[in-house]
Amino acid sequence: MRIRLSLALLAAGLAAGPARGHDMWIAPSSFTPAAGELVRIHLRVGHPAQGVEPVVRQPQRIARFALLGPAGEALVLGQDGTEPAGLARPVAAGLHLLAYESSHALSELPAERFEAYLIEEGLERISALRVERGQTAAGGRERYSRGLKALLAVGGSAAGADRPLGLPFELVAEANPYALASGAALAVSALFRGEPVAGILVEAARLDGTGRAIHARTGPDGRASLRLGEAGDWMLAAVHMVEAPEGSGVEWESFWASLTFALPDR
Repeated sequence: MRIRLSLALLAAGLAAGPARGHDMWIAPSSFTPAAGELVRIHLRVGHPAQGVEPVVRQPQRIARFALLGPAGEALVLGQDGTEPAGLARPVAAGLHLLAYESSHALSELPAERFEAYLIEEGLERISALRVERGQTAAGGRERYSRGLKALLAVGGSAAGADRPLGLPFELVAEANPYALASGAALAVSALFRGEPVAGILVEAARLDGTGRAIHARTGPDGRASLRLGEAGDWMLAAVHMVEAPEGSGVEWESFWASLTFALPDR
């Protein structure tokens, strides 16, 4: 009963919104599984350096949960209300992509907290719009969704490349991290509805919470370059906010993206 209650509380807490949860990402049991190995697909929310919580599988929040590899796309299955959120068994050697897209959820914050959230996440453009419209004393209401990706090098092979998966907002690695030369920068594209978007703040952080986070802004071509350097498990994360559709009942809509992978020791 105690375990079930804890899982229920975790599921309920996820609805508290981005200002509480910050980033969300895919943390597989292995980024480099053997071909045919069962991979436990954990979802995590928080920030690696500030505290992390597991996320249970919530079918009402899943718009897409899939493994994409040389053999095509397969659904990631799992038991509702449990953690890990899914299981997969990639068979073919080479680069596989995990994709998770959530449905919409709502968040409302008082004015001061909303403004702090905008600055923290690099959304100064939205803050400036609120100033122009005389809204800085008003709270912020938004709906948000998540687009998560992870790259797995299966069977000792990193053959393949990241690519757009059709998520509303996503980060795409322009080079294969598993084949990246030592000390080389990793270029990443931010795509919103398939188009490059400029001015996005991309953060790179080690999943073990150590080291300093690295930041870069996307240029007019939607690309940013990050020099990660150290080997280990990494997450790239970003958020994009636009005005919410008319009739949605909120003012803003945010799209959160993350990309996780392992950087080999060279």
